[in-house]
Amino acid sequence: MTVAEMANALSVTVRCGGDAMSREIGGCYCGDLLSMVMGRAKADDIWLTVMGNMNSVAVATLADAACILLCEGVEMDAEGEAKALQQDVPVLQTELPVYETAAKIAALLK
Repeated sequence: MTVAEMANALSVTVRCGGDAMSREIGGCYCGDLLSMVMGRAKADDIWLTVMGNMNSVAVATLADAACILLCEGVEMDAEGEAKALQQDVPVLQTELPVYETAAKIAALLK
């Protein structure tokens, strides 16, 4: 499933898109401690977090995440959104909590 297909299936808001919306999602990682994400998220994961700043974009790039999905209604700040556009990192947004979002993603990736 691609990032665009996942965004559509989850009915989430696309804050930043670009060419990487066609990237395949291989798994899901949930976490907000950036050093843990860098060390444990796998390439092509959709990353669920509440960290809406440029540091999360840098970590998503280092971890080679397929995209960032901001949960709990958190928005990416302007600096982070500009960095996401520059780095071609899709940023999605949902009002749902991380757990509910992860459960929906797990069902879609089966």
